[in-house]
Amino acid sequence: MTRDRLLRRTVALAAAAGLALTAAACSSGSDTGNSGDSGKPAASASLDPNAKVTISIDCQPPTTKPAERKQWSEDVAAFNKLYPNVTINAKDASPCEEPASFTAQLKGKTQPDVFYTYFTDLDQVLDADQAEDISAYVNERTVPALGDIDPSVMKTLTSEGKLYGLPTTNYKMGLLYNRKLFKQAGLDPEKPPTTWAEVREAAKKIAALGNGVNGYGDYSATNQGGWHFTAELYGLGGSMTTEDGKKAAFNTPEGKQVLQNLYAMRWTDNTMGATQSLKWPDLMTQMSTDKLGMYVGAPDDITYMVQTLKGNYEDYGMGPMPGGKGALLGGADYMFKKGSTPDQIKAGIAWVNFKWLTMGKGQFDYARTKADGLPVGLPQPFLFGGSTLEADNKAKAASATVPVQNYAPYLATSVPGKTEPANAQQIYKVLDGAVSAVLTDKNANVDKLLSDAESQVNQVLANLQ
Repeated sequence: MTRDRLLRRTVALAAAAGLALTAAACSSGSDTGNSGDSGKPAASASLDPNAKVTISIDCQPPTTKPAERKQWSEDVAAFNKLYPNVTINAKDASPCEEPASFTAQLKGKTQPDVFYTYFTDLDQVLDADQAEDISAYVNERTVPALGDIDPSVMKTLTSEGKLYGLPTTNYKMGLLYNRKLFKQAGLDPEKPPTTWAEVREAAKKIAALGNGVNGYGDYSATNQGGWHFTAELYGLGGSMTTEDGKKAAFNTPEGKQVLQNLYAMRWTDNTMGATQSLKWPDLMTQMSTDKLGMYVGAPDDITYMVQTLKGNYEDYGMGPMPGGKGALLGGADYMFKKGSTPDQIKAGIAWVNFKWLTMGKGQFDYARTKADGLPVGLPQPFLFGGSTLEADNKAKAASATVPVQNYAPYLATSVPGKTEPANAQQIYKVLDGAVSAVLTDKNANVDKLLSDAESQVNQVLANLQ
């Protein structure tokens, strides 16, 4: 887990409204249109290679990340060969977004022309009226891979049929597992569990290894119990709130199944161990020391286990979210400052496309990434489907420094992404109590826990309206 992802979870903001990307933004091959709310006509959606324009942009890698910083400079130089008159004024930052500073920038209208946001930021930005509608500028000519970008990703950047940003990275939650323990327990590491019934059976075999090994683990403190409850609920097809975000929606058979699964693994199967109230990075620490078989997480957990906890890439695998009906989705993107000129918007789109959305360029220049000593082959970002995903997988495999086959079950299964609920942190805090209770109290009453949590969340949401 990166620091950016930790900060992202502290932003209790609504996810984008659920409307499909309009034809103007997604399927049209046209290169003309209007610039939306700015009222400035866009004679062409594409940037004139000879246009003279300056844009400021944040999230340049800091000097503490020399390889990434070098790559940024190289990409600016390569971009300027295509657009010699575009000046990119980069601003470095680590983390790329700090919630309090971001809010202050929006209030003061001081954010860069092209500014970094998380998928959960759209409503805050729109409430501040600080993003341009870029629908008329985005099509398969300006962003050739557009048609292959995961629709659930584009949905996070869309409101009322208008597109406000382009994604740069994303993750979907799935099942992380220790391949070494799978083999020792007689399980096939190429076929991880895909249902909770299968998770329970696998956990029993892993826990039977003894020596303090747990089959499955979960968080239940510091809002992360509620976060994992949400991820597991999504996998079963449930929702945390009603569509308008005004009421709790998790006191359902799916919500009950989440808590019953955890209760059964903790008390009936005895596969989760006696130590509970776990928080980040406890699960990663357990797995990296071969004491944990499985848990729900995101792909960058693997990076943390290797780079910080000194684990081995070969020992970890990833499968789809158990249940397969949905996966908690997160990620980052760039939006375009309100009041930007058409050429600034076009230049920003051209840069984002070059750096983050073009196979073989920018973040997808895997040969360069390998040469610079950075890992190649992890299943993140997971932006694409179709022929672009096929090309990405092939290119990754050619330069891989990690065992890409370990993530094949995750990549091969199409699970719809779903963002965190509005006011996520307040909701997660309430659900921590329910998750913690089923893991620490053998007499826990699942129905009452859900009913009480529903009442508390409804009160929280009512206070925010």
